Amino acid sequence: MQEKILIANRGEIALRIIRACKELGITSAVVYTPADKDSLPVKMADEAYPLKENKSYLNIEEIINTALKNQVTAIHPGYGFLAENSKFAKSCLDAGIKFIGPSAKAIELMGDKAVAREIMKKAGVPVIPGSDGEIDDFREALKVADEIGYPVIVKAAGGGGGRGMRIVHTPKELEEAIQSAAREAASTFGNSKLYLEKYLQDCRHVEFQILADQYGNAVYLGERDCSLQRRNQKVIEEGPCHVLTERMRKKMGELAVRSAMAVHYAGAGTVEFLLDDRGNFYFIEMNTRIQVEHPVTEMITGIDIVKEQIKIGLGERLSITQKDVKIYGHAIECRVNAEDPISFIPTPGEIKKLMLPQGPFVRVDTAVYEGYTIPPYYDSMIAKLIVWGRNREEAIIRMKRALEEFVIGGVTTNLPFLRKVMDNAFYRRGEVYTNFIKRRMEPLTEEDLETYRDKQIFGAEGEQEQPLEEIIAAVAAAFAADQTSKKETREQHLTLSPWKIGGLLEQMQRRLFRGGV
Repeated sequence: MQEKILIANRGEIALRIIRACKELGITSAVVYTPADKDSLPVKMADEAYPLKENKSYLNIEEIINTALKNQVTAIHPGYGFLAENSKFAKSCLDAGIKFIGPSAKAIELMGDKAVAREIMKKAGVPVIPGSDGEIDDFREALKVADEIGYPVIVKAAGGGGGRGMRIVHTPKELEEAIQSAAREAASTFGNSKLYLEKYLQDCRHVEFQILADQYGNAVYLGERDCSLQRRNQKVIEEGPCHVLTERMRKKMGELAVRSAMAVHYAGAGTVEFLLDDRGNFYFIEMNTRIQVEHPVTEMITGIDIVKEQIKIGLGERLSITQKDVKIYGHAIECRVNAEDPISFIPTPGEIKKLMLPQGPFVRVDTAVYEGYTIPPYYDSMIAKLIVWGRNREEAIIRMKRALEEFVIGGVTTNLPFLRKVMDNAFYRRGEVYTNFIKRRMEPLTEEDLETYRDKQIFGAEGEQEQPLEEIIAAVAAAFAADQTSKKETREQHLTLSPWKIGGLLEQMQRRLFRGGV
């Protein structure tokens, strides 16, 4: 029977999976919401099926029914949305549809961060000092914090991406931090459970890409340094991590594989560690899906991770062994977001001009085009710019050049911020830790915007500020969507979050006061 893979996702990752399917000779299909009816994945997939609402990417029943109706044999969840939802993985299998990802059990075990910590401890993988499982009350948290020492970090057991996390420096701050983190965790993940860890300062966030099949074979594909973050959200990733020795790489990579084997993992996944300045490293979590930054690893290994992931999901054995994995040169990825580079407020709207960077060893993963309207309902990332160099210095020079060529008109983006990072002396020296933006980056100013603005390749129409009427329309649409979402279940929830709505209002207010439009 001819395989037909339904991609339960959108944007650049949907397009990336479509391309992998085409190269494998597999029929590709996508689902799309009303907001995405004119998207590139819809235009490029072999088949496309409409969903009812803009939040339908989280509607398990609707996606499964659509797949069954159209004789789909497998579903690829991409990242985000339902990619790490164990119920979705189980629903696929119950419907007789292959799930391109790990088992529901593996997702469930690694999805609960407190449980994952305990599994890793038993497997001999070092973990950050902290609570044994979830914390049940304030007194227990206070006792753990006193034992491990401040600062500590309160974390959501059922989430990630920087949500439901609070850094605490004194006992007085702890109770409020627990209460606010629990509220955010419940709102974001539908799970208010928390755990506590020692907060390690001046650390690097180093993650290992792994591939494992259903027959007990597994490899690690080197590492990525994802230390440059803003509010625990990755902004720039690179690989390999230039401070790792071959001996450390081997040790951490083998432990990453051991972590996966501890839960009988099959598919593409990422094991994340914190690395301190003394060479100590600790398990943070495992992401049971393809990562946004997987192109970094593809550039330095030459291995198509998405194609390997698909073949594993369809029951094939790994086509490579650990001896086949070699690392060449250095790669950097910048996430290009439709957001204000000063306030980081999302800026949906129509792309009126677009020029993508080109040249040797430059890759752009995106699903936007001139005339495309960025909807206000989803993540603000609109492109990933990836470059390769023979070494880190050459990669930075190439990224700087590529960022200068990247022109997006009609909406405001974070390109000026990314360009400023490439000029930062600390970044160029490789002195990058998870607190880099807070410690080593001065906030962008209006003068910086002039320095790092898009080149006027299109005359006066380079990077235009978003028209006020478009911002007002986006705010109105977001508010309406948010009100509607309150009537839906948590599992079906998918709208612009209240902080984004507030951010758009703040941006509109700032523009009015400085005489914008």
